[in-house]
Amino acid sequence: MFHNFRAKSKKLIYYILRYLQTIMSNKKPSIPKGMRDFNSDVIQRRDYILETVKTAFECYSYAPIETPAMENIQTLTGKYGDEADRLIFKILNSGDYLLKSTLDKNITSKALTQSIVEKALRYDLTVPFARFVVQNRNEITFPFKRYQMQNVWRADKPQKGRYREFFQCDADIIGTDSLLCEVELVQLYDEVFTRLNIPNVSISINNRKVLSGMIELMGATDLFDDVMIVLDKLDKIGIDKVKEEMENKGVNKESLSILDAFLNVNNVSDLSLLLEKSDIGKEGLEELKFVVNNIARLGLQSTSLDLDITLARGLNYYTGCIVEVKANDVAIGSIGGGGRYDDLTSIFGLNDISGVGISFGIDRIYIVMEELGLFPNNIDVGTKVMFVNFGDDEAAFCLPLLKKLRREGVSSELYPNNAKIKKQMTYANNKGVKFVVMVGEDEMKSGVLSVKNMKSGDQSNLSITDLIKQLY
Repeated sequence: MFHNFRAKSKKLIYYILRYLQTIMSNKKPSIPKGMRDFNSDVIQRRDYILETVKTAFECYSYAPIETPAMENIQTLTGKYGDEADRLIFKILNSGDYLLKSTLDKNITSKALTQSIVEKALRYDLTVPFARFVVQNRNEITFPFKRYQMQNVWRADKPQKGRYREFFQCDADIIGTDSLLCEVELVQLYDEVFTRLNIPNVSISINNRKVLSGMIELMGATDLFDDVMIVLDKLDKIGIDKVKEEMENKGVNKESLSILDAFLNVNNVSDLSLLLEKSDIGKEGLEELKFVVNNIARLGLQSTSLDLDITLARGLNYYTGCIVEVKANDVAIGSIGGGGRYDDLTSIFGLNDISGVGISFGIDRIYIVMEELGLFPNNIDVGTKVMFVNFGDDEAAFCLPLLKKLRREGVSSELYPNNAKIKKQMTYANNKGVKFVVMVGEDEMKSGVLSVKNMKSGDQSNLSITDLIKQLY
């Protein structure tokens, strides 16, 4: 009886395992929200943007660096503000991460995080760059001009143009407080968007010191960070909601009339009158004038530079001029932004090192170019020549010809199997192959190849040398 029970139990377990295996195998594969796969067409278009940006960076004498995807948690937290800190992707410690934690029912998530998390995925490229500068200061020649093109991660709510993993391209100058750097970076934005042929691009500019002056006049200096975060939402929630949130943060209702006065500013002279009683505001205004006047003298190729007193840039580390870029023909939000940061390296122990930088939002630039049909037709890197496989002897004959084409830089391939000709031609057609070469017994004897133009359907007899000439 016991033996029968064991046999039935084993059989039951077997069927349960088979059932679970069936459920798991039928489950559709997926990726986390806000993450994406990229097919070859998308990658080729992204590479076109990246190569354009990289060429401009190097033309302006910026040198490349890279930092790891993962940073120590203390490197990232406390640099962006409370709201942004909550969007940092944290990585659980390896091994039994709960072993050293205090599992008190009253413990806060922040306190628990400190005991089970030591690392995180980078939120942006600027803070890791500041850490890089401090760690490598003895090998760096200041002022240091660097560019960086890498992925960043944010635990944000996914939507059009906003992803949890995305690509940033940054250019920074660190080790000088010269406003000529801001002038150069505005020109760099103009250079890239001109090369990409994106029309109607506007670069908005403001200064954190001007905003400090405004907040000082509002009597809310101790609420600076809160006011910046709320003001940064103006485009999304509107002025009434902004005022409501500012009141909730502790801004005096009567002071909001000062905010209205600043929001109605159209030019620098009006701003000058409003900031008469604020020293820090006047300092920021002089910095703005320097940048705006120099850009006016130099001129821009295709973009515009506009004063925007509502521009706040929500990240805590900005201290001076700030910029944001929009493509006005596509509703996608900003496609770039940046600004001056005076104190960022001091957090890591290196004082008196001022920096300024800008960032390009590659994913949003891609959307803009796709919606406006701006990608060139010749950027697809596909197979130009495919050899049909008629068998082992024919394939062996084609291999040296294939080698010769590749040495000439021609993207080419030999179909791997001796399949039906219809299947091979369908493959070539689906891949967008330009020329199909058929080598049979006659071609092997004569050395003259039978070449089909897949676009026109024309067929001709060519030597390998003549085929190469035709490709160029």
